[in-house]
Amino acid sequence: FVSSLFLGVGKTTLIQKVTQSLKSSGIPIDGFYTEEVREGGRRTGFDVVTLSGKRGPLSRVSSDSSTSRREYRVGQYVVDLVSFEQLVLPMLRNVNHGSDAEKKICVIDEIGKMELFSQAFIQAVRQTLTGSGTVVLGTIPIPKGKPLDLVEEIRSRKDIKVFNVS
Repeated sequence: FVSSLFLGVGKTTLIQKVTQSLKSSGIPIDGFYTEEVREGGRRTGFDVVTLSGKRGPLSRVSSDSSTSRREYRVGQYVVDLVSFEQLVLPMLRNVNHGSDAEKKICVIDEIGKMELFSQAFIQAVRQTLTGSGTVVLGTIPIPKGKPLDLVEEIRSRKDIKVFNVS
């Protein structure tokens, strides 16, 4: 796992370069990464992009400061949980249910506040990490406030190596 305290350090860029290198070496790989969405030079949200080429919104800036009960927010961003789960969960289930001969490297960029609103995602990540033979290449944040349970669980696992980038 790759970890950083700050946004914009290059965690996703690093993941993308490693992914391209593994793909070009013929190594089976699947997963997703998150990508900034910009309009007029201003960040307006994040998209989820799967390695198979599907794309959908993860979050968008909301101009409405009131929150409805069913709305998930991180700062100014409203998380589109339905879109996220529709893109990511089938891919994670596919990785988890492959035969040993079909084991892949699974890219999970990122396991952060927005993604952790999904209980199904948390469960799928745990399954992926305990699956035999599945190698996970992922990114996690260094907590600035209250620790994120799954992130700390990952960080403390003996079978995980965390690289901090700056």
